[in-house]
Amino acid sequence: MKICVFTLGCKVNASESDSIVRDLIGRGYEVTEELEPADLYIINTCAVTAEAEKKSRQTAARAAKLNPNAKIVFTGCACQKNAAPFAEKKNAQLVTGVFGKGKIPDMLEERGILLSLEDKEFEELLPPLSDRARSYIKVQDGCNNFCSYCIIPYLRGRTRSRSPESVLREVCALSSAEIVLNGINLSAYDYRGKKLKDLVLALKDVNKRVRLGSLEVNVVDEEFLSALALLKDFAPQFHLSLQSGSDAVLKKMNRHYTAEEYLEKVRLIRSFFPFAGITTDIIAGFPSETEENFEETLRLVDRAEFSDIHCFCYSPRSGTLAYKMSDLPAEVKRERLERLMKKKELCRARFEEKNLGRTEKVVVEEQADGYFAGYTGNYLRAYLKEALPNEEVSVIIKERFKDGVLCEKFQEE
Repeated sequence: MKICVFTLGCKVNASESDSIVRDLIGRGYEVTEELEPADLYIINTCAVTAEAEKKSRQTAARAAKLNPNAKIVFTGCACQKNAAPFAEKKNAQLVTGVFGKGKIPDMLEERGILLSLEDKEFEELLPPLSDRARSYIKVQDGCNNFCSYCIIPYLRGRTRSRSPESVLREVCALSSAEIVLNGINLSAYDYRGKKLKDLVLALKDVNKRVRLGSLEVNVVDEEFLSALALLKDFAPQFHLSLQSGSDAVLKKMNRHYTAEEYLEKVRLIRSFFPFAGITTDIIAGFPSETEENFEETLRLVDRAEFSDIHCFCYSPRSGTLAYKMSDLPAEVKRERLERLMKKKELCRARFEEKNLGRTEKVVVEEQADGYFAGYTGNYLRAYLKEALPNEEVSVIIKERFKDGVLCEKFQEE
């Protein structure tokens, strides 16, 4: 039997799907992660926005076109939020939620809606296959923040973390040149009093590049940054969630920092890692956001000098506090997003220019259009004429190129 495991949404979903793939292959199934003809589809859904939930439902139709006789197993956040629409899909066999994903390979003959009880402890899953240049390692799940716009804490449950010893074992077992620690709220990592800083220190002797997933402002301090500096090969990219540069909007979002506090953390990061890539998320058109509020966000973008921005319009999510707030007109949100996108392109260009002439290390991930491509530690998309897959190579950054930079191998004396 051929099984397709198709993933939508975040890197945590990707990590969980990788574990399912590993389990299925171990049981003798032929497995693909591309949406292509198969006998059974396992669709790992996302609910972070209304659009993501819509795409999750639409994937069922795409699968049915590829094989009208195939059965479909749905799992993930969108199913946890509202299982019924997935159970009603043509060819739907089973609908599960976000808990107990490791049991899915044992449930392929089950039918109906089977939502597991909330996990109280971190669910240990099989490690992913280790033949990739970059592996995502899930170390934390759940969230206690309850930002007013976000549905995820209601779906993923309370925060829970994995032991440092378990993480270290998985890291050492992988052949990947780079590993990425991720979680639903990575900054909330807490295993029996051991915080994210302690997890980082547990990996200080690892001979792989270590990258972090998305972070919150509260975790960034001198002690944490000092721990990162002790890693043998740390990738100095910080995805530091912002959402808005207006204190008034941040308060309505239930984000527990001010714009100035955020900028202080950016400055602190650069005092440790001067060429760090600092990326972020920004929502355009949150309810009650005035033009002046939005201008405050644009001014903060200029001051922070981000290397890239993930920007999107506010999307109402039923079940959140913000859902009860008055939404802004769609044309206002679109216009603000367009202005933010222009800032994003300027930020990327300036960061690429800032790095020209520097030496960096690139983990080569793939071949693309006659070039070998990968990422620098500070997350510039890098292109090389000569390299080997899954190789970490020293380069000199020569010029801006395509969606990143063109590099040459650098021979250290």
